[in-house]
Amino acid sequence: MKKLLFSIFLAFSFAASAQDIDKYLINPPQELQVSDTCTAFSGNHAAYLSGLISLLEKEKFSGEFKLYSTATTPEALLVFKIDSTKLKPQGYQLKISKGNIEVIGQNHAGLFYAKQTLLQLMEYSVTEDKPLPCLTINDWPNIERRGFMMDVSRDKVPSMATLFQLIDKLSSWKINELQLYVEHTFAYKDHNNVWKDASPFTAEEIQQLDAYCKERFIDLVPNQNSFGHMENWLKHDEYLHLAECPDDCNTIWGMRKRTSLDPTNPESFALMKSLYEEFLPNFSSKYFNIGCDETVELGLGRSKSVSDKIGKGQVYLNYLKKLNEEVNKQGRLAQFWGDIILNHPKLIKDLPKNMTAMVWGYSADYPFDKNLPKFKDAGVDFYVCPGTSTWRSEIGRNHNAFENLKNAAIEGQKNGAKGFLNTNWGDYGHFQPLSVTYPTLLVGASYAWNYSPETLDKIEFQLNHFVFDDPSGNTAKAILKLGDAYLKTEIPNGNANAFHLMLRRYKWTMKGHYQTKELSIPKLEAAEKEIEDALAIFEEAQPTSTDGDIIKKEIVQAARLALHGIHLGIARLKAAGYATKNIPKQEKDKLIEELEGLIQKHKELWLLRNREGGLSDSASKLEDLLEYYRG
Repeated sequence: MKKLLFSIFLAFSFAASAQDIDKYLINPPQELQVSDTCTAFSGNHAAYLSGLISLLEKEKFSGEFKLYSTATTPEALLVFKIDSTKLKPQGYQLKISKGNIEVIGQNHAGLFYAKQTLLQLMEYSVTEDKPLPCLTINDWPNIERRGFMMDVSRDKVPSMATLFQLIDKLSSWKINELQLYVEHTFAYKDHNNVWKDASPFTAEEIQQLDAYCKERFIDLVPNQNSFGHMENWLKHDEYLHLAECPDDCNTIWGMRKRTSLDPTNPESFALMKSLYEEFLPNFSSKYFNIGCDETVELGLGRSKSVSDKIGKGQVYLNYLKKLNEEVNKQGRLAQFWGDIILNHPKLIKDLPKNMTAMVWGYSADYPFDKNLPKFKDAGVDFYVCPGTSTWRSEIGRNHNAFENLKNAAIEGQKNGAKGFLNTNWGDYGHFQPLSVTYPTLLVGASYAWNYSPETLDKIEFQLNHFVFDDPSGNTAKAILKLGDAYLKTEIPNGNANAFHLMLRRYKWTMKGHYQTKELSIPKLEAAEKEIEDALAIFEEAQPTSTDGDIIKKEIVQAARLALHGIHLGIARLKAAGYATKNIPKQEKDKLIEELEGLIQKHKELWLLRNREGGLSDSASKLEDLLEYYRG
């Protein structure tokens, strides 16, 4: 009986040990075997090894390290090898036995990823104060290119310090591609008028970022929109002759002008060619994202006659091909957003086969399963491009994001996607702080490497431990709670939550919009309580990460901004005609006082992570609401 009980105890201990280790592994390994009878290193020795591995983390080398036993040093043999023949691309094999660590990488990137796993394993041993068991890991990514795209054109242009810290995080999560979405925030030498108020990136800064990324096995892919979303160029009269719609056109978004280039004007192409020649030499990547999404004015203005003759889709494709030829001449391979060509599916087969379609969709139920095969069947490479769902939210829409990221990862792997690009946009003021995006960035990195339904069970622990460095555990708990507060409003899903909609649509009817017409006072009050409860938890948070002090400030600001949206929504639902202008003066005065403080704090916090350019435009969104209150 004693022998049976001991065997049961050993089996239980083994299962518990494996489970404890697993929660420390950010990217779930494909194969993990933990011995229940062998101890490799003590917790004290793991702490020493962690420091040594950190020193070797970015070094490109293979060979052996022999450590001799001292009072603080374990006797150990560390072996690092490259084997490009037996392992899958970017894969690695990790064997930890008593006194030995053997790492085999398919390439230097594989070795780097193995070191990230090693550091997480050592962290388990040190934090849990448990010996590190003997174990074997065989691992590789499901998707070749795992990226993050950061919008640096919608007001927020991050400081170099912010980007360096972010790149460090991304590399430790095995992300290997970064894109900075540029419309007008690069300092093109002959176009000062376009970027003068934007605090743009210089060529020297891009080169620094490129080198920093490269050391961490991240490919910094240039990204310059080249067709739609050119309003920051076309609003200046010297570029007006390039506009598809110099005056209002009736688009699917309503009346619009000066957002898209006229693809039939040779000077549009000439402009982009000259920009490419200046922009691309600052990057070492062989890829280049030329954008070309949401060309909503196409065929409604200066290209109308040609579009009527050969078809709007063909006009789009002709211009896309011309841009691709130029990209190829400059030694790069083009990526492009796939939304417009999906509106003309018969033309997908005519895409150049050296282009990569970036198939984006941000709703929980976006049909990656239906759209990806259209490119696969045409022999065109493609990425899945989900998003963080943090823009137009202030505090996040985590449930939507997690489903979106999950579907992208599953369908991407199923259909053979070349890449997974998690996108973070900054529409309408870029009010969401960077720390609000951390949960969805971490989940996206995990899913892109190897989707596991258990990832969400570990996310709170991993955020607190590896991102916020919070021994109390309250930072992640509060931020995750904030990120789901929008669900309490119970309105239809959309690319914005109720809090943002109130801040954005203050002049418009509530009953004419599919989301706002479903708002009710009880549901808004339920969301208000959820946010206040999250803030109460956050008051007890102890983030000690490098940006911990910033996190403390920016999360409170974001939550208070969301609460202001709720307060405005409740006031409108009580007012005549649900109109902002009809809110009683006493209530309006409270809103004015609250918003004045939020605007001041918004300006104070902006420079903690970002450059000054874009602040006035972002703040103006709130200042316009303030003036509307005042009448």
